[in-house]
Amino acid sequence: MRFVIVAVVLLAAAGAVGLRPRIARAAMLPVGTRAPDFHGQMVAGDQVVPVNLSDFHGRKLVLYFYPKDNTPGCTREACAFRDGYARLQAAGIAVLGCSIDSADSHKSFIRKYRLPFPLLLDPDRNIARAYGAENGIPILGLDRRVTYVIGENGMVLKVYPAVDPGVHANQIIHDLGADHPPTPAPSASPGVAQGAVPPGAATAKPPVTQPGSEDDLE
Repeated sequence: MRFVIVAVVLLAAAGAVGLRPRIARAAMLPVGTRAPDFHGQMVAGDQVVPVNLSDFHGRKLVLYFYPKDNTPGCTREACAFRDGYARLQAAGIAVLGCSIDSADSHKSFIRKYRLPFPLLLDPDRNIARAYGAENGIPILGLDRRVTYVIGENGMVLKVYPAVDPGVHANQIIHDLGADHPPTPAPSASPGVAQGAVPPGAATAKPPVTQPGSEDDLE
């Protein structure tokens, strides 16, 4: 008798789930479209500060959506961005993570793993909805794992709909050329101010560059 009751309950639950309408995923943004503006708050370090998409005008922005703080895949992804952050910064590229977690959760996540980049607050899922990242895991109500690269002019440059958390940051670094930072300009010789003429050089004749010399390669 007990077995029959359990079977009936399970069948009823399965039927209820089957009758429950599914919420369709929003379409992701295609490359070449203007990135939707957002106005909200982000957690930077231990502070909650205002943020707008326009704050990043003039530089590339990696905006990555992830399901939840402190879960294994999301932790691997965040730590990979942390480890590659210096190279992204050197290339003038900003990074923002986004999930539906609270400010306290973001603060704890940033502090625990020493994340050097901010995390967006999106409690109403407005940002995720605009970027097609809402309802990635419907049964849990979490965002899908997707990354956008937004260009200096606010246009979508790249979309990554299938993300491997462990290698995604290195993929971004490679695709944006941040693994080959520009060579810094040579500094002035010690004791000689930049642009100054060394003593005795005022009457010296400029060297003659021969065709095919090393000067032609600079």
